[in-house]
Amino acid sequence: MFNKETFIRRRQQLRHLVGNGLVILFGNNESPANYPANSYSPMRQDSSFLYYFGQHRDGLVGIIDIDADKDMLIGDDIDVEDIVWMGFTPSVADLAAEVGVSTTAPMKELKSICNEALRQKRIIHFLPPYRFDTKIQIMDLLGIHPNQQKEAASLSLIKAVVKMRATKEQQEIEAIDRACNVGYAMHTTAQLLIKPGVTERMVAGQVDGIARSLAQGVSFATIFSQHGEIMHGNPSDNLLETGRLALCDAGCELDDYCSDNTRTMPVNGTFTQRQLDIYSIVEECHDHVLNIAKPGVKYADVHFDVCRLMTNRLKELGLMKGDTEEAVRAGAHAMFFPHGLGHMMGMDVHDMEGLGQIYVGFDEETRPNLEQFGTNCLRMGRRLEEGVVVTDEPGIYFIPALIDEWKASGHCKDFLNFDKIETYKDFGGIRIEDDLLITANGCRFMGDKRIPYHPQELEAFMASNTETK
Repeated sequence: MFNKETFIRRRQQLRHLVGNGLVILFGNNESPANYPANSYSPMRQDSSFLYYFGQHRDGLVGIIDIDADKDMLIGDDIDVEDIVWMGFTPSVADLAAEVGVSTTAPMKELKSICNEALRQKRIIHFLPPYRFDTKIQIMDLLGIHPNQQKEAASLSLIKAVVKMRATKEQQEIEAIDRACNVGYAMHTTAQLLIKPGVTERMVAGQVDGIARSLAQGVSFATIFSQHGEIMHGNPSDNLLETGRLALCDAGCELDDYCSDNTRTMPVNGTFTQRQLDIYSIVEECHDHVLNIAKPGVKYADVHFDVCRLMTNRLKELGLMKGDTEEAVRAGAHAMFFPHGLGHMMGMDVHDMEGLGQIYVGFDEETRPNLEQFGTNCLRMGRRLEEGVVVTDEPGIYFIPALIDEWKASGHCKDFLNFDKIETYKDFGGIRIEDDLLITANGCRFMGDKRIPYHPQELEAFMASNTETK
């Protein structure tokens, strides 16, 4: 946890940005897995609550009374029965003092605080809730039905939180670097374990074990599959097979900040020429971002620059055809690249996505295109700023169902060579992903070490652990 001055400063800045009213930041509660005493572990605290109040304990609510210039931490102290099972936990007052808050109250007082604010017709700000228990709590406190809470959430609070959390402080950058160092260990472990006859689940389990051993755990459910064309392919009991590709998309959470990387490896340690042809395009697109991402540039423009590069290279392989600009404008590239180039990253692996992507990845200047397939999955389009952390994750996928649908309808037939594409239905998919910090003049990789991804380097690294082969 950062020092208490960090949280005092953040809350003061939030007051200035929001202007007036009462801000309520809900912490999370334990979530039962299949009966009340068996909860998902460890509990994950709400990121915005963490950002301003810093405490991980369940059952807490933070109050920032802008008009009275007062902060409060609301929650009940742990009783002896809980201590027997969970161990000693500091009092709410002690937790509050650690983050520079002098006023506390038991949870039952929150209703009275809200009732008084409503009686005075004060503005009550809250963020869009994503947990059902929080939605019920908001309904009890403010009388707003869960179906209406997303629309009733405070836009001024959303924009203030996004403004503050989007650009990272130096101590946050250092935390993400540390998380990415664990990410290096996770992915290099996978690269050394991959070989024919090993199950997908075994490799993914070892990757998750690294995250749990060296960090707080995974930042999202690990994706590991020979079906790389499935964006979120869960690891199965299938054996890894010679001649196929294995895609690993995994990250950790350390000191409340995340990493997120993807690598695609040949199962037997050596790319076929066909695989290398496609892999090299993804590699070039990935590295192109490093040359053009910098402050002032729209990430949407970086995305479409990558799409044009990808289209040109796919034309060279005979998979695409026609005018590149027209093809990209029509969305033909989304046959192979149906998602956005990247997303913000920080305390959440898709940072602040729960606040509404239109406010997080876009702004008044840059608006999302929700109509065009592929482009509608672009999560980050706004101008880059120094201190922003984004992912760089181009990919090429051959999705049989999508190929069949577009071929049958003739969608983008002027730009796609369906007969050639048909021969790639068994290919799978390739993605290369790294986390980038936008610097004063450009960008840099997060973390101290690069997970091998250049083909010769990757093949040499996989071959280095010969005793496991």
